[in-house]
Amino acid sequence: MPSLRDIRKRIASIKSTGKITRAMQMVSAAKLRRAQNNVLMARPYSNSLRSLIVTLSSGVDDKESYPLLSVRPIQRVEVLVLTSDKGLCGAFNTNVLKDTQRLLADLKRQGVAINLTTIGKKAKEFFHRMGVPVRKSVVDFYKTFTYEQIQGIANEITTSYTGDSPEDRIDEFIIVYNEFKSTLVQTVKRMRLLPIEQSTTEQSPIKQLNTSETDRSSDGEQIKFLFEPSEVEIINGLLPKYVENRLYLAILESQVSEEAARMVAMENATQNVKEMLEQLTLQYNKARQASITNELLDIVGGAAAITSS
Repeated sequence: MPSLRDIRKRIASIKSTGKITRAMQMVSAAKLRRAQNNVLMARPYSNSLRSLIVTLSSGVDDKESYPLLSVRPIQRVEVLVLTSDKGLCGAFNTNVLKDTQRLLADLKRQGVAINLTTIGKKAKEFFHRMGVPVRKSVVDFYKTFTYEQIQGIANEITTSYTGDSPEDRIDEFIIVYNEFKSTLVQTVKRMRLLPIEQSTTEQSPIKQLNTSETDRSSDGEQIKFLFEPSEVEIINGLLPKYVENRLYLAILESQVSEEAARMVAMENATQNVKEMLEQLTLQYNKARQASITNELLDIVGGAAAITSS
């Protein structure tokens, strides 16, 4: 049985740990509110842009004029993995990395060449341990990232997709990240960013307008879109913006999911600290009572020995 001194040291150590987990929980809660506001403000614009792109591209006949819409046989795939730079966030990183492993295994079985890019120190360290080659790793990104940095990454992606060299050109670009549902729920999502999909389950506001009575001429014929400048210039100008925006939203989703997962993990750790302190306090009291009882027995035995002598 541990001594009273050992139990006191352990209680003091656990109390210190509890102060740390409580502080980290409060910090994550503050960061979560800011990150959640960023996501909630970015989603409406991203969804509207998505609907606009789907609506405009659905009427495109000559796909060769729009490089980011062109679909070709898949020979090389670029996979971007978004994880955190720090731990103590529950299964946030583990879920993404496991899903990425399954995706890479599926692509290898199909005989597809793979380029792997990671954002976050945890992904870099994981694939280094697993011996998986990583084309590019970005660490300490979430602290002070700007939209200009997102534009640089998106430009690199689109350049790789539209390249002339078949050996270096990618045919598909996939992002694996955590999508924020609520504080307690973050789900792993695979998003195919390129080629840009031309169908969606979302109802487009432009499609709603096209089917309204105000959008039809007097003879019942549907009015077509008029483009100024040309249709090719407008759509090809919007598509890179769409890639930037979807990448930006994925990074925001990953960031808010990380803070939510860390806050919940630290809340659970703080609760575990309280339960451990209760158990140790009870153990300490029992050990102290046993020590006092032994001392009383020694005193009573000594007094009895003196009396008998």
